[in-house]
Amino acid sequence: MAAAKTGDAERTRLSRSAVVDRALELADSHGIEALTIRRLATELGVTPMALYWHFRSKEELIAALADRIWGEIHTDVDSAAAWPRQLRGMLESLIAVLRTHPSASQMLARSEKLGPSHWQATETALGILRGAGFDTWQASEIARSALWTGLMLVMSEPGAGSGLTDAERAEHQRRKQVELASLPPDRFPRLVEAAVPMTSCDNPELHYRFGVDLFIAGVEALAPRG
Repeated sequence: MAAAKTGDAERTRLSRSAVVDRALELADSHGIEALTIRRLATELGVTPMALYWHFRSKEELIAALADRIWGEIHTDVDSAAAWPRQLRGMLESLIAVLRTHPSASQMLARSEKLGPSHWQATETALGILRGAGFDTWQASEIARSALWTGLMLVMSEPGAGSGLTDAERAEHQRRKQVELASLPPDRFPRLVEAAVPMTSCDNPELHYRFGVDLFIAGVEALAPRG
């Protein structure tokens, strides 16, 4: 009887939103693999059964986290703006959210259960693209490509997620530059001249800006004329 009362009290003071908040913090700090129901319960100071009241499995918890992340993407686009600007705004918002949450890229890539926040973001993107003249099939392909473009840009940020200190990263970068610069210039003249930009980790904003520019330019080039 006492155990039942304890469980009821835990459920009363522990909302689903509070569980998701702490789970996202834990995943961002230690990675998705470190996120378990037992560890999360310990972090929250409750029994695992209190969490199973909200989530029956880790997969359900991951789906809720993914929906929270989708919900942070700005979908209130300016309808008066040109459609490329609207699409750019959504892609830049996606990238900003992914950069804010280190666990987000892996979470969105692996989550199979989609929720209302994902539907809203996708609905908005499809609306922009249909308004630009793309048919349903084209709009769907572009919307999917936009998601993967954001994910790949974040996961491929030069020097990010390497686990190295700033000094170690700088030394690693120096060695890679020397390696390219030392190649036979008669065989690899372009690699030799690009030794610095090919190994640079000093300007992540350029990495993202170029990636977004490239994607938007490609979509604009494919847009129906007239």
